[in-house]
Amino acid sequence: MTEKNKKNKKQSNKTNSNKKLDQIKKELDKLKNEVKEKDDKLLRAIADLQNYRKRMEKELKIREEEIKKKYLFEILDLYDLLKIAYNDKKPREGLKLIINNIECFLNNENIRCIESIGKKFDHNLHHAVTTIEKDDCEDNVIVEEIKKGYMKDDNLLRPSHVIVSKKIENKK
Repeated sequence: MTEKNKKNKKQSNKTNSNKKLDQIKKELDKLKNEVKEKDDKLLRAIADLQNYRKRMEKELKIREEEIKKKYLFEILDLYDLLKIAYNDKKPREGLKLIINNIECFLNNENIRCIESIGKKFDHNLHHAVTTIEKDDCEDNVIVEEIKKGYMKDDNLLRPSHVIVSKKIENKK
């Protein structure tokens, strides 16, 4: 190989290297731009999420205040009725009105009493305060209700506090 050929080959290799280097630089710039775009998208998504959270917190707070207002309104009505009944010489009628108001409110909220007396004890609905041993009864039947239990739709609000029977075993 002649000196000129060697020089041309070196120059050709240098040109090829420069082309490859330019191609790599272009690819690197392209990748940098893609990373920058994805970083921007990620930052926007994070900002959107934060804004969504703030909006939801604000809406929940507003809704909570509306619910409080609704129940406070009901309590204020009952308070007014109690004051009237307290000042009445014959408070029985006023108390009856208050009880009717409360029953109406409970019905509107779909709250109902749990019927317990005479039923089998169910730990999902009842809280046994004590047991009474008896001869003439079935085991685990509710004989007395200390405190009423309540359900809202199909959810337990408060269990019934009850006394449960326990059959006395005859020992022979």
